[in-house]
Order: sequence, then structure tokens, then C-alpha cells
Amino acid sequence: MARRASIERKTRETQIALELDLDGSGQHTIATPVPFLSHMLTAFARHGVFDLSVQATGDTEIDAHHTVEDIGLVLGDAFQKALGDRAGLVRYGSATLPMDEVLSTVAVDFCGRPAFVWKVLGLERKWVGDFDCELAKEFFAAFASRAPCNLHVHVLESGNAHHVIECVFKAFARACDAGTRIDPRLEGAVPSTKGTLTT
Repeated sequence: MARRASIERKTRETQIALELDLDGSGQHTIATPVPFLSHMLTAFARHGVFDLSVQATGDTEIDAHHTVEDIGLVLGDAFQKALGDRAGLVRYGSATLPMDEVLSTVAVDFCGRPAFVWKVLGLERKWVGDFDCELAKEFFAAFASRAPCNLHVHVLESGNAHHVIECVFKAFARACDAGTRIDPRLEGAVPSTKGTLTT
């Protein structure tokens, strides 16, 4: 069964079309009005080995907040749809990655319940090009709310703001790849004593 999703979201603030294949090969087509976010989504697709297409426009003449947050929402919606009933799902994933001086850990549980913990210091009032670094938190919070999943992001060693955010995105990709895999030992059973991860 194909684990794919195609989502469109149009509001007065943003217009987003996103396609996701959880069992892809890292192919990606990313076009957003926020270049640094486009770079991060490219890294997410490559390191998570997801096929991902994102076409987005937004009211970036105001600032990038709506666009960044809404792309997080739509990516979360796509994961929810692509995961279906979550039968056979590994469910949990985590990754600890270095990027030069930075070390980050991301852990995810695709349990059907939203929870978000962000322990990242050093991004306050920082910019990477024209990207407000505090928007990274808004992206991940939006994803966790709509996937829905438990998502914990911890930066253990901080440093250059670009490195911090990129390290987090790559760890997020690896954690999502691990958590969305199918465990053949489960033989299609839902990995929960409740018998469901969707209600």
C-alpha cells in the first residue's frame, strides 16, 4: 500500500501544495519564498529519504511567519494522511547528530497525540540571511500539532545559528525516517496496547 499524501491549503495569507511519499528515495522539488526554509526542506527530504514536493507562496512582504508555520502545518497533515491507520508502524524514532560544533537530539512518537518540547538556546534575535531563527520553533510546533505526534527537540551543544537549525532539521529527518518505517514483525498490528493510534 502506497504511503503517500497530497495536500493543498489556501488562505488569505498562504497558498501551499505539498506532496509526500514516505517510502521515497529523497527526491525533492522545493519552491518557497523563504530561501533558508527551502534549504532546510531539501535537507529534510534527503536525510529522511522522503520524496517531497513543496510549492508555496505567502505574505512574506509582512514577514515569513505565516509561510513557515503553515508549511509546518501542511507537512504535518501530509504525515497524518500518509501514515493512515499506522498499522505495522515502528512508531518511535530518534536521532542525535553533530554538525561541526553543534550537537542535537530529536525524538518523535507518531502516537496520534500532539506534544511538543523545544529545548534550544541561542536562536533568540538571530537571523540567517533574511530568516528569523525563532521561526524554526513555530515550524516544528505546527508539525507536531497536525501529524499529530510527540516531538522533542534538544540542542545539547549550541553554536552558529545556521548550524543549529540545520542540525535540528537533519536530526528531525532521521528521527521521522526511523519512526515511519514498517516493522514486518508486527504483521500489520498497530503498535499500541489501545489497539489504535488514530483516536
